[in-house]
Amino acid sequence: MTDRLESREKVTGTARYAFEYPVENAAYAAAVQASVAKGRIESVDAEAALKLPGVLAVLSCENAPELSDTSDGELALFQSRTVSYRGQFVAAVVAETLETAREAARLLRVEYTEEAPDVRLVADHKGLYKPDKVNPVFPADTEQGEPDEAFANSAVRVDAVYTTPAEHNNPMEPHATIAQWNADGSLTLHDSNQGASTVQSMIAKVLGLDPSQVRVVSPHVGGGFGSKGTPRPNVVLAAMAARAAGRPVKFAVPRQQMFATTGYRTPTVQRVRLGAGEDGRLNAIIHEAAEQTSTVKEFAEQTATPTRMMYQAPHRRTAHRVVALDVPTPSWMRAPGETPGMYALETAMDELAVAAGIDPVELRVRNDTDRDPESGLAFSSRNLVACLREGAERFGWAARDPRPGARREGRKLVGMGVASSTYPAYQRPNRALARAEPDGTFTVRIAAADIGTGARTALALIAAETLKEDLGNVRVEIGDSSFPRASVAGGSGGTAGWGTAVVRACEALLGDLDGEVPPEGIEASADTGEELKGREEYARHAFGAQFAEVEVDADTGEVRVRRMLGVFAAGRIINPTTARSQFIGGMTMGIGMALMEQSVMDREFGDYLNRDLAQYHVPACADVRDIDAVWVEESDPHLNPMGAKGIGEIGIVGAAAAVGNAVHHATGVRFRDLPLTPARILQEL
Repeated sequence: MTDRLESREKVTGTARYAFEYPVENAAYAAAVQASVAKGRIESVDAEAALKLPGVLAVLSCENAPELSDTSDGELALFQSRTVSYRGQFVAAVVAETLETAREAARLLRVEYTEEAPDVRLVADHKGLYKPDKVNPVFPADTEQGEPDEAFANSAVRVDAVYTTPAEHNNPMEPHATIAQWNADGSLTLHDSNQGASTVQSMIAKVLGLDPSQVRVVSPHVGGGFGSKGTPRPNVVLAAMAARAAGRPVKFAVPRQQMFATTGYRTPTVQRVRLGAGEDGRLNAIIHEAAEQTSTVKEFAEQTATPTRMMYQAPHRRTAHRVVALDVPTPSWMRAPGETPGMYALETAMDELAVAAGIDPVELRVRNDTDRDPESGLAFSSRNLVACLREGAERFGWAARDPRPGARREGRKLVGMGVASSTYPAYQRPNRALARAEPDGTFTVRIAAADIGTGARTALALIAAETLKEDLGNVRVEIGDSSFPRASVAGGSGGTAGWGTAVVRACEALLGDLDGEVPPEGIEASADTGEELKGREEYARHAFGAQFAEVEVDADTGEVRVRRMLGVFAAGRIINPTTARSQFIGGMTMGIGMALMEQSVMDREFGDYLNRDLAQYHVPACADVRDIDAVWVEESDPHLNPMGAKGIGEIGIVGAAAAVGNAVHHATGVRFRDLPLTPARILQEL
């Protein structure tokens, strides 16, 4: 068990984040957001702003330089007079100080022609359509057998609609960028992101530069949860502002502005139908999801995809429908697709267990499978049953009275719930460089990102093991696009992808080492692109089981999670210390999803009303009384040199369903709409 290598720097404040880098003669930018949800900009009056002492420049659709690539509508800043959603960046001010920039932004006058917006997702929206694919490249629909007929003929059936609200990623560090144009025409960006290589290539394309002309530096990142997986408008705004001002510019998106400009989880309306025999074995699974995207660009979340591989059933259908509304573009948020999709599926499985009179753990065990039901591929490893059995024993599941609403402690209703978890074991091509230094130490470089996950430490452990060296003799350098290209920290694929490249680079270095290292050192590199071809022979997924015990106050409707346990099967765990932190972090977010997180849309004005952490509630320490995460030993030779699966996202998958199922067991009332707020609970008690 190894502590984070950068822990001292973080607790002493010497770890620099994007906005903190010292640059000479820096100016500051402030953004102006659209005050209408749909319409057209008729004029931008910058006279009062420009008269303010210290204002250097104003950017808007009336004077902004033309961008080279506008295919990503969210990055096409100030290229059009069209307003596509309330809160969209429509102008920016650059000034000597942050205070001056914000005051000047307040003085800017933007006149609009306004239209009535369409901002509400409903299951029967006339604009719903079938997307060509869902994130990242899955087919929108799949079907096998005769699911409707099989469902109709099943002895036990569940047919229910589940809804999840919009949720916003709220990393501790906001989206921040320092942009500096250099004398040779190149651009340096100190930026908070989940992948320096990705930001480099995308921003170069937008600005019409060669990627070699853009350097992105981000060694420390204060969280992202998916929202920093690709560059957001703040990066383009900072670069444009720096060019207009002729000096470096700092821009950090204020928390209130993040709710419209940095991504969020789409709300969903999901209908799930499960048909089973009296023994609980599934005959039919039908999972249909409706979700939203924007008119700026399409993002179709893969909500129903986990249902395609989770349980066996000969007759099955999944479908996704999307509607383009006058809202910001949804994007990745921790375990996109799997998180809302498994909430619906695992709640429906709990309903099926009740309808069939079968223990919820046993029902899941009976429907386990050793092959992906749709593709027919064997799982490289699948230890869902082991997680369920281990969790049930540790949690004391056998003592649970199966009758809903049977356990009362004064005015508290107490119940226990369970849900399964799964997440794909992704791995992407990466490059890495390993170097033997003259002093006997080793340096590994890769443009990976550590967003608080402990990635730097895991990669150092992997390198030290491969080199057969003490950890103290290995230095890992990450977070710089000048290092070998790396995939984003997303999809729980970081350690698997980056780690494989590090192993191969270290192996190549060992092959070149022979005796003493010359004064200039020796280095070797690796590219895993070819190695990852032909991986279609197995289905690769991590699995888990979530257990929750809740108390529901019969007088107030307040739900408290008394204790929670997650048991996971995720291949080899590289560093137990940071792995446990990741699992518990995901589970905590799952508690937030179940009980409090929701972004409330104003249907008239087309804006999210709760745009700060005073009104958008996330779990605090007092909300998480007793939470633990463990894992079963799992050896999988079909993954990568380390035998590791991703762990960053599976912790949240299934967590909300476990809490919701526990609430049903406590109250006897089935709630299908998240979050389970006191007002929603009390109305039904």
